[in-house]
Amino acid sequence: MPYEARKSLKAQFAGLLLAATLLGGTTGQSDAAGLLSPKDGSSPPLSIREHNVSVVIEDGYAITRIEQVFSNPHSSDFEAVYSFPVPEKAAVSEFTYWIDGQPVSGEVLEKKQARDIYEKEKAAGRETAITEQDDYRTFDISVWPVRAGQDVRVRLSYIQPAHIDTGVGRYAYPLEDGGVDEQKNAFWFTNERVMESFGFELELRSAFPLQGLRLPAHPDAKISRDAEGDWHVKIVKTSPTAGAAARSVGGAATDDAGEVPHTVPSGQIAIESPEAMEGAVTEASRLNKDIVVYWKLQDGLPASLDLVVQKEVAEGRGTFMMVLTPGDDLAPIAEGRDWVFVLDISGSMDGKFSTLAQGVSEGLDRLTPKDRFRIVYFNNGTRDSGGFAAATPENIAQAVRDLARVKPNGGTNLYAGLAHGLTQLDSDRTSGLVLVTDGVANLGETEKRSFIKLVEKQDVRLFTLVMGNSANRPLLNAISLASGGTAISVSNSDDVVGAVLSATSKLTHTALHDVTIAIDGVRTADISPKRIGSLYRGQQLVVFGHYWGGGDADVTLNAKLSGQPVSYRMHYDFPEVQTRNPEIERLWGFAAIEDLMQDMELFGSTEDGKQAVTDLAVENGLVTPFTSMVVVREKLFAQYGIDRLNRDRLASEASAQQARTSQPIQSKPVAQTGSKSAGSAFSNDRASYSGGGSGGSSGGGAGAIDPLILVFLLMAAVPLAVARFKKGERGA
Repeated sequence: MPYEARKSLKAQFAGLLLAATLLGGTTGQSDAAGLLSPKDGSSPPLSIREHNVSVVIEDGYAITRIEQVFSNPHSSDFEAVYSFPVPEKAAVSEFTYWIDGQPVSGEVLEKKQARDIYEKEKAAGRETAITEQDDYRTFDISVWPVRAGQDVRVRLSYIQPAHIDTGVGRYAYPLEDGGVDEQKNAFWFTNERVMESFGFELELRSAFPLQGLRLPAHPDAKISRDAEGDWHVKIVKTSPTAGAAARSVGGAATDDAGEVPHTVPSGQIAIESPEAMEGAVTEASRLNKDIVVYWKLQDGLPASLDLVVQKEVAEGRGTFMMVLTPGDDLAPIAEGRDWVFVLDISGSMDGKFSTLAQGVSEGLDRLTPKDRFRIVYFNNGTRDSGGFAAATPENIAQAVRDLARVKPNGGTNLYAGLAHGLTQLDSDRTSGLVLVTDGVANLGETEKRSFIKLVEKQDVRLFTLVMGNSANRPLLNAISLASGGTAISVSNSDDVVGAVLSATSKLTHTALHDVTIAIDGVRTADISPKRIGSLYRGQQLVVFGHYWGGGDADVTLNAKLSGQPVSYRMHYDFPEVQTRNPEIERLWGFAAIEDLMQDMELFGSTEDGKQAVTDLAVENGLVTPFTSMVVVREKLFAQYGIDRLNRDRLASEASAQQARTSQPIQSKPVAQTGSKSAGSAFSNDRASYSGGGSGGSSGGGAGAIDPLILVFLLMAAVPLAVARFKKGERGA
C-alpha cells in the first residue's frame, strides 16, 4: 500500500475512533487493582497510603515485590480486602504482614484450611491475613484488622520466567482489572487511589548486551544504565497535598490540629463510593494502568542453550531451568495468504476495544497486494463482513470505517465466533485466523474440550495473544496448545504497533513441530512442560526439570520441519553443586502445577489431581486455586501445627539474592552445538528485528524507536491467531 494511502487510512481511523469514543464507545478501563468495599455500604472505604514495587530481572526470571500501606481513617476496626490481576505465570512466593511492627511471613495451606484459620483468628480479634487466588482472575488479599485511625503494612512477592521473543523482552506489572468477573464488579467498589506515594523500580541485569529499554505507556519513566551494565527504571509519584493534609501521629492520620479527621461515631458507618471520595487531598497515583517494560537484545547474538540450576549437595537432587534460543534458519513462506479477523465485541471487551481496533487496523495496513481478508464479529451471535476481499487500500479503508463504528455490548459466544471464522477457508491458500478476545465465554458452548475438538478438526495453528488482564488464559492456552500454537498476553499499555509482525512472522515462516527434548549423560526426571508442541521463529523454549549427579550431557531437540524429522544436538555441563538460584525450585513447582491443571482442564478435575496440585503448592510455597497463604502471630503457627517451610525458603532465597547483588553480571556460557540432520539452525545467529536501538538509554521512557521495532510492538492487539496451512504442508 502506498505511503500516502496508509497515512490517510490511519488519519481516518483515528478520527472515527475518537468519534466513536465521544458517542459512547469504550477506550478507557474503569476497573483497576485496589482496595475493595461493598457497594451495599456494609463497610466504609479504606485508603492506600503507599504502594511501592521493586523488580529484579536476572538469570532468566523476574522477582517482583510489592509493599503497601493501608490506612483506616475511621473510628472502628475494619478488614482490608485488596485485589489485583493474576500476572502471567506468576508464582507467589511471599506474603508478609507487619504485626506489632515486625514482619511475619505466611505459610501455604489447603485453601479451606487457610480460610478457616483466618476466620478463626479474625473472630478472636487477633491479627491475621490471607492471600487467595480467584481461579485465573485475581489474587485477593484480606487483612484483619486495620485498626481505627491506624495503618497496616503488607508485602507480596512473586516470581515468573522472563519473556523474550525474537530478541525483544517484555515485563508487565498488571494493574488494570480485566472487567471479566461480573459478580465481583457488581458487588464491590474499587478504590485504586494511592494517596501519598507510588514507586516502581526495576533493575535488569542482562547476561547479553542490550540495544535499549523503553516503557511505551510511561514516557515519564527514568531509564539509566550504570557502570556495571545494569539497566534501571524508576517511576516515583507523590501527592503534593497528602503530607500536609494527613500527618501521622502514632500511626493515626491527623489534621494540622492533631485531631483524627473523617471519623464517624462508634457503631455507625459512613460509606462513599470511590467516585465520591475526591476531596482536599490529591492522590499520588492510581492503580489503573499496567506498567509494561520492553528491552531489545543486540542483533547478531548467537543461538544458545542457557542453564540455571539449584543443587545444594553433590549427592542430592538438583533443579534446572533450561532456556533454548535457536538460530534463525526457518525459511519464509512467500505466497499470498487469506486472513480472517474474528473480533470479540462483547461487553467484557469494554475498555480493551481501542487497543483491539488499533491493532487490527495496523494489521490490515500491513497486508500485501497478494493477500485477502474477511472480518467476523461476535457477541451474542455472529455477523460477517462477507467473503474474502482483496487487500486493496479501498477495501481496507472501508473495513477500518466499519470497525470504528463498533460499540462492544452483549454476551460472549466465543465458540460460535471461532466456528464461523473457520468456515470458507480455501484449501489451496495459506490462511491465518486472528481471533481477538479475552476468552470469557459465557454463551453457547463453553466446555473447553469442545473448543479443542473444534480446532482439531482443522489443520490449524493458534498463536494466542490474550487480551487484557484476568482473561481466560487457561482456555486460550489449552486450545492454542492443542493446535500446536503459542499464547502471549496483551495489555492496553503495550505499544500497539508490533505484535502483528511477531505473529505474522510465525505465520510467514516455517516452524518446528512435534518438538521433544532428550537429555543423555545425566539422569533427569519431572520435565515440564510435558508437551512442548511447536517452536516458531524467534521463540525461546523454556524447560524445567530435576537432575541427579552432574557432568557433561547431550541435549537433543527432535522435531519435524516441513514434515521431515530434524535433530539438533548440544552439549552442556550440569554442575554437581550450585546454590546461586534457589528460586528455580519454585519455578519448577509452578511449571509442574501448570501441567497438572492443564490435564484437569482437558480431561476433567479429579480429587487426585487436586491433591497433587495442593501437595506441590504446599511443598514449594505457592498460591494456587486450591491453596492459600495465611499469616497469624508467630507463636500461633506451632499451635496450628503449621511448619515454617516457606519462612525458611524465603531466608535461603534472600541470602542468594543478596549474594547475586554483590556480584557482577554473569555472562551466560553458550553451549557447544553439534550436528543437525538438515540445515544449520543452531550455528546461525538467533532471530531478531534488525535496525537501530529501541530508544531511551537514559532520561525518558519513550525515546526514539526504529520502525521495525515499532512493528514488533504492534500485534499486542491481536489476541489469537490461527494459521491454517495448505494441504500437504502440515509441518510448514
